[in-house]
Amino acid sequence: MPYRVLVVDDEKLIVKGLKFALEQEEMLVDAAYDGEEALRLMRETAYDIVLLDVMLPRLDGLEVCQQAREFTSVPILMVTAKGEDMDKIMGLEFGADDYITKPFNIIELKARIKAILRRSVRKMDLAPTKANTMKVRELELDAESRRASIGESEVNLTAKEFDLLELLMENKGKVYSRETLLNTVWGYDYPGDARTVDVHIRRLREKIETNPSDPRYIHTKWGVGYYFQ
Repeated sequence: MPYRVLVVDDEKLIVKGLKFALEQEEMLVDAAYDGEEALRLMRETAYDIVLLDVMLPRLDGLEVCQQAREFTSVPILMVTAKGEDMDKIMGLEFGADDYITKPFNIIELKARIKAILRRSVRKMDLAPTKANTMKVRELELDAESRRASIGESEVNLTAKEFDLLELLMENKGKVYSRETLLNTVWGYDYPGDARTVDVHIRRLREKIETNPSDPRYIHTKWGVGYYFQ
């Protein structure tokens, strides 16, 4: 079945161009022109990926991303017109999986979208071959349904947070460098740097640790990387 994409941007000419370009790749494309409309569509429709501009009326892209993570783990590719590192990191802090900066080349954008979709499909294809669930103390991870829970409470993880936690849990005690985690979870074609890993580790700790500053699950090997205990 064709992939379904949501393009969120308040500039109608940009939406029209992106819609045309992605439909040439046989994707089904919906459009939203403000943050509130984007959230409504994301609640009503199961998308394979969301292309989300930062500067939006009503609710900006960061607010949309943050609220969306309360009910969906759909991959979100954040689009920003600014090039500062802080804007990119902020997108990741709020739950985005990747980012691209305007002005962008449409070929690069297509490649980035396809890479995210390939990784999502690959994770789904591999899931049934793994143990269905992993449990360490109160933390439980279900690889098939891609759900995490602490005791009786479900933990809402983004796609990348889940992938990162799954990798660490499957390899308890193994120390991974930031570069290895970046290449394994995000892919060799990902243009980001090791700070992306630090942001996601911090977000994971905030969600699964009772005291993130004194973690029980995800530990830091100073000067090397991270490991699960």
